[in-house]
Amino acid sequence: MNVVEMKGITKRFPGIVANDSIDLTVKKGEIHALLGENGAGKSTLMNILFGLYQPDEGEIRINERKAEITGPTVAGELGIGMVHQHFMLVDPFTVTENIILGAEPTRRGLVDRAKAEREVQEISDRYGLQVDPRARIRDISVGMQQRVEILKTLYRGADILIFDEPTAVLGPQEIDELCEIMKNLVQEGKTIIFITHKLKEIMRICDAVTIIRRGKHIGTVQTAETNENRLASMMVGREVTFDVDKKKAESGETVLEVRNLYVSDSRNVDAVRGLNLEVRAGEIVGLAGVDGNGQSELLEAITGLKKARKGHIFLHGKEITNQKPRAVTRSGVGHIPEDRHRRGLVLDFSIGENMVLQTYNQKPFAKGLTLRYPKIYEYATKLIKEFDVRTPDVHTPARALSGGNQQKGIIAREVDRDPEFLIAAQPTRGLDVGAIEFIHRRLIEQRDKGKAVLLMSLELDEIRKLSDRIAIIYEGQIAGWVDPATATEEEIGLLMAGSQSGAEVTP
Repeated sequence: MNVVEMKGITKRFPGIVANDSIDLTVKKGEIHALLGENGAGKSTLMNILFGLYQPDEGEIRINERKAEITGPTVAGELGIGMVHQHFMLVDPFTVTENIILGAEPTRRGLVDRAKAEREVQEISDRYGLQVDPRARIRDISVGMQQRVEILKTLYRGADILIFDEPTAVLGPQEIDELCEIMKNLVQEGKTIIFITHKLKEIMRICDAVTIIRRGKHIGTVQTAETNENRLASMMVGREVTFDVDKKKAESGETVLEVRNLYVSDSRNVDAVRGLNLEVRAGEIVGLAGVDGNGQSELLEAITGLKKARKGHIFLHGKEITNQKPRAVTRSGVGHIPEDRHRRGLVLDFSIGENMVLQTYNQKPFAKGLTLRYPKIYEYATKLIKEFDVRTPDVHTPARALSGGNQQKGIIAREVDRDPEFLIAAQPTRGLDVGAIEFIHRRLIEQRDKGKAVLLMSLELDEIRKLSDRIAIIYEGQIAGWVDPATATEEEIGLLMAGSQSGAEVTP
């Protein structure tokens, strides 16, 4: 039985056709992947199915009946739920309060919290979600917050679940757990539409894949009858190289040196504890570790976004500890931040304005106190073309772009500044394979130009492919150094879990 049929769906925005007569058929009880490049139209299509957008043309059938989905409420009544890429949770509220918001059970005119908590616990247990109904959102991990989003849809009776890039913010272990959760959901009779760029995950858990390229339907294939290379070429329209082509590093003098650094987290607990690290010119150092072991606090301290409690940070021998972010930037540091929305972009500014956030007050973009917008937009147009940022024009607000194109805009801005030291935190999060290939080449180019690069990624494959040396961070300290050419995943995994077996502890 077909639970979802979308036929000839077309959606136009000013200057762009996001969906161009797309067809999608999803069978009951399957995990169906929706695959495409950044800006291909995947999220737009699913926002139409969820009622956030209305199609200009086409027809939707749910459970083989024609449906007019005029809003999320109607979608909910039809059994459709959506787990968004950027979570829609209220931090101070508990898990239960977030889940029942707008659908609160009442008793004698008051919210029946005890009943709500029981129901949330029952659903959590049934699907193996292991969520504490009484925990506050601000106190739980990103992976657990995602489970809360899943619980929200299940609490409202969803049978068709849309997952929008669900693994983009998760570590390897959390991804494994999410895959098991999705399998449990399907076994209980649910149907899942899975928007992703990650081909390994598609091959691992999906039954079928529909590929979209630049707003058009390219084809639908069964995962049992295809492979990663074929999916990649269908997605981007050309052969994609998964291997990173790089020569042996020719490292030079030390560019970044971190000595005995201590940095506290938001709870005033030391997340970085006596950490020592150095990165040399002409090399990429990979920072590998399970999320939450001090990576974020370390990078924020280096860039001036967070104060170090103790210790020293040197750039080319000059101390930059606890300098303001602008001073750090002007000293020759580029930063591709982990959170593109909080740290990388001003979402209500145009993509053109975002391209000069670091340099808007310098020539040729400013004359005195006056911004020279023709120069800003000329420069932004060049970067947009060079880095293939999919946008109608330079005046489009950054929030209107897909997550992957937002990321490409940040990378374009930071790499084009040609910094002596580049921090790349999760640089390919949310990017498709073609864009990942492009970004990897750019990072290698920076290295080959004699720049120092510090790469932080939760993708172990990415760390191993790009890095010349890998530093393993565990509980706020460097637990060991490994050679990516010889280290096994088991050795790296042991260090990430706190064991020093089988690896050098000094660089």
